[in-house]
Amino acid sequence: MVINDIPGHQKDPGGEAALIPNANVALPSPPTDRTPPTRDAWEPQQHLTRTTVLLLVVASFGGGMAMVVPMAFTLALKLNQLASGREEFLGYILGAGSLCALLAAPLTGILSDRTRSRWGRRRPYAVIGAAVGLAAAPLMAFAPNIPVLGFGWVLSTVGWGTVVGSIGNFQADNLPAAQRGSVSGLTGLTMQVAPVIGIMLVGTVTASALWVFLLPAGVGTLLIAAFVIFAPEKDSRGQRFASPLSAGTVFRSFGFNPRKHPSFAWVWAGRFLFFLGLSLTTSFATFFYAQRLEIDVADVTTVIAVIAGASIVSATVGAIGGGWLSDHMARRKPFIMLGTLLFAVGALVSAFSYDLALLLIGSFISSTGIAVFTSVGQALILDVLPHGNTQVGRFMAITSFSQKIPSALAPLLAPVLFSISASGNDKNYTVLFLAAGVLAVSGGLLTVLRVRKEGA
Repeated sequence: MVINDIPGHQKDPGGEAALIPNANVALPSPPTDRTPPTRDAWEPQQHLTRTTVLLLVVASFGGGMAMVVPMAFTLALKLNQLASGREEFLGYILGAGSLCALLAAPLTGILSDRTRSRWGRRRPYAVIGAAVGLAAAPLMAFAPNIPVLGFGWVLSTVGWGTVVGSIGNFQADNLPAAQRGSVSGLTGLTMQVAPVIGIMLVGTVTASALWVFLLPAGVGTLLIAAFVIFAPEKDSRGQRFASPLSAGTVFRSFGFNPRKHPSFAWVWAGRFLFFLGLSLTTSFATFFYAQRLEIDVADVTTVIAVIAGASIVSATVGAIGGGWLSDHMARRKPFIMLGTLLFAVGALVSAFSYDLALLLIGSFISSTGIAVFTSVGQALILDVLPHGNTQVGRFMAITSFSQKIPSALAPLLAPVLFSISASGNDKNYTVLFLAAGVLAVSGGLLTVLRVRKEGA
């Protein structure tokens, strides 16, 4: 694997490298930050085969299980052993991991855009990320204190975040517009279902400190390996670039000019608000269910498995149905708004629920909304992604900021919200869930009212 440039060539006006697959072939000038995005000139035309789509789904399942299960369940178990009653430490750990993943995403994105290897530009980073994520599992399992646990989580979230990012870049490189909603629905569904199945699996080995962390990471590694070995990606060793990679180029890749890419900017902002609301409800889910059902944290495994299992049906309908319909109708925004409203209704129900039946209903409604929003939202991002295939890794990494920043902020913001009018040791999760619903609907409105791209 080589990351290289042609020194001495002049940069394009926008300061970004132009991709030159063959120096002897004249290509149209790619768009830059100083010109409007012309993605249509670089649109992939050939539909992905069913085998390739299956490999994408399998890889998404593996990455989702390995990345989310510790965040949703096993970290809370370990923290309860190391510092019982100190729930705020979970927020610090999750926030630190999200911050580090936030910094790593654009770096790996721009490097993958410029990587030359026999296995293409994206798959090598799936290998690197899976190796880091797998190594983090035993470190977290045997962590003797909070700092070591936090360091292990940083490695885990950076590693598996790199894997998921490489899968997203592969989709952006290869998915034609007519497949974006349906394939994004399938991969989005697996990202929701994978943690559910992962938690169920972990629930069978809770007596083992090692296997609660190693099992989802091991399954994830095996499934990512299938994608890396069998997914077709063009050899990128013949690619050359018109400007050298420098520290300044990497630094500039962390941002973009929203005035030059307004549709992308507004979609990004809407996603930010939605995922901030979502992260508020997921970061402390284990402690929320324990308090509302008046059970010990260690006994929440079964409850979460039941709630998550019930949400599989709603997630399937929301992700696949929403994605397919958005492709069929060539419309995205109505489904974005529908997803945010469903999530908000579910959050409202959960906010005032104190028994398992109502908590199941709230979760069912919310998971339907999440599935609709994530599947159609991913398709919408690919519709408005600037600069065709020359800077996919960069702009997909910037897109990931809209999810990673909220996941870093939410664990820090949540304790402030659930401490409002809190009674004794009980946290005010009602305020937390109401705030989550308001944020989500705000994100939907922002997208619907401000994005002007035709067909969105």
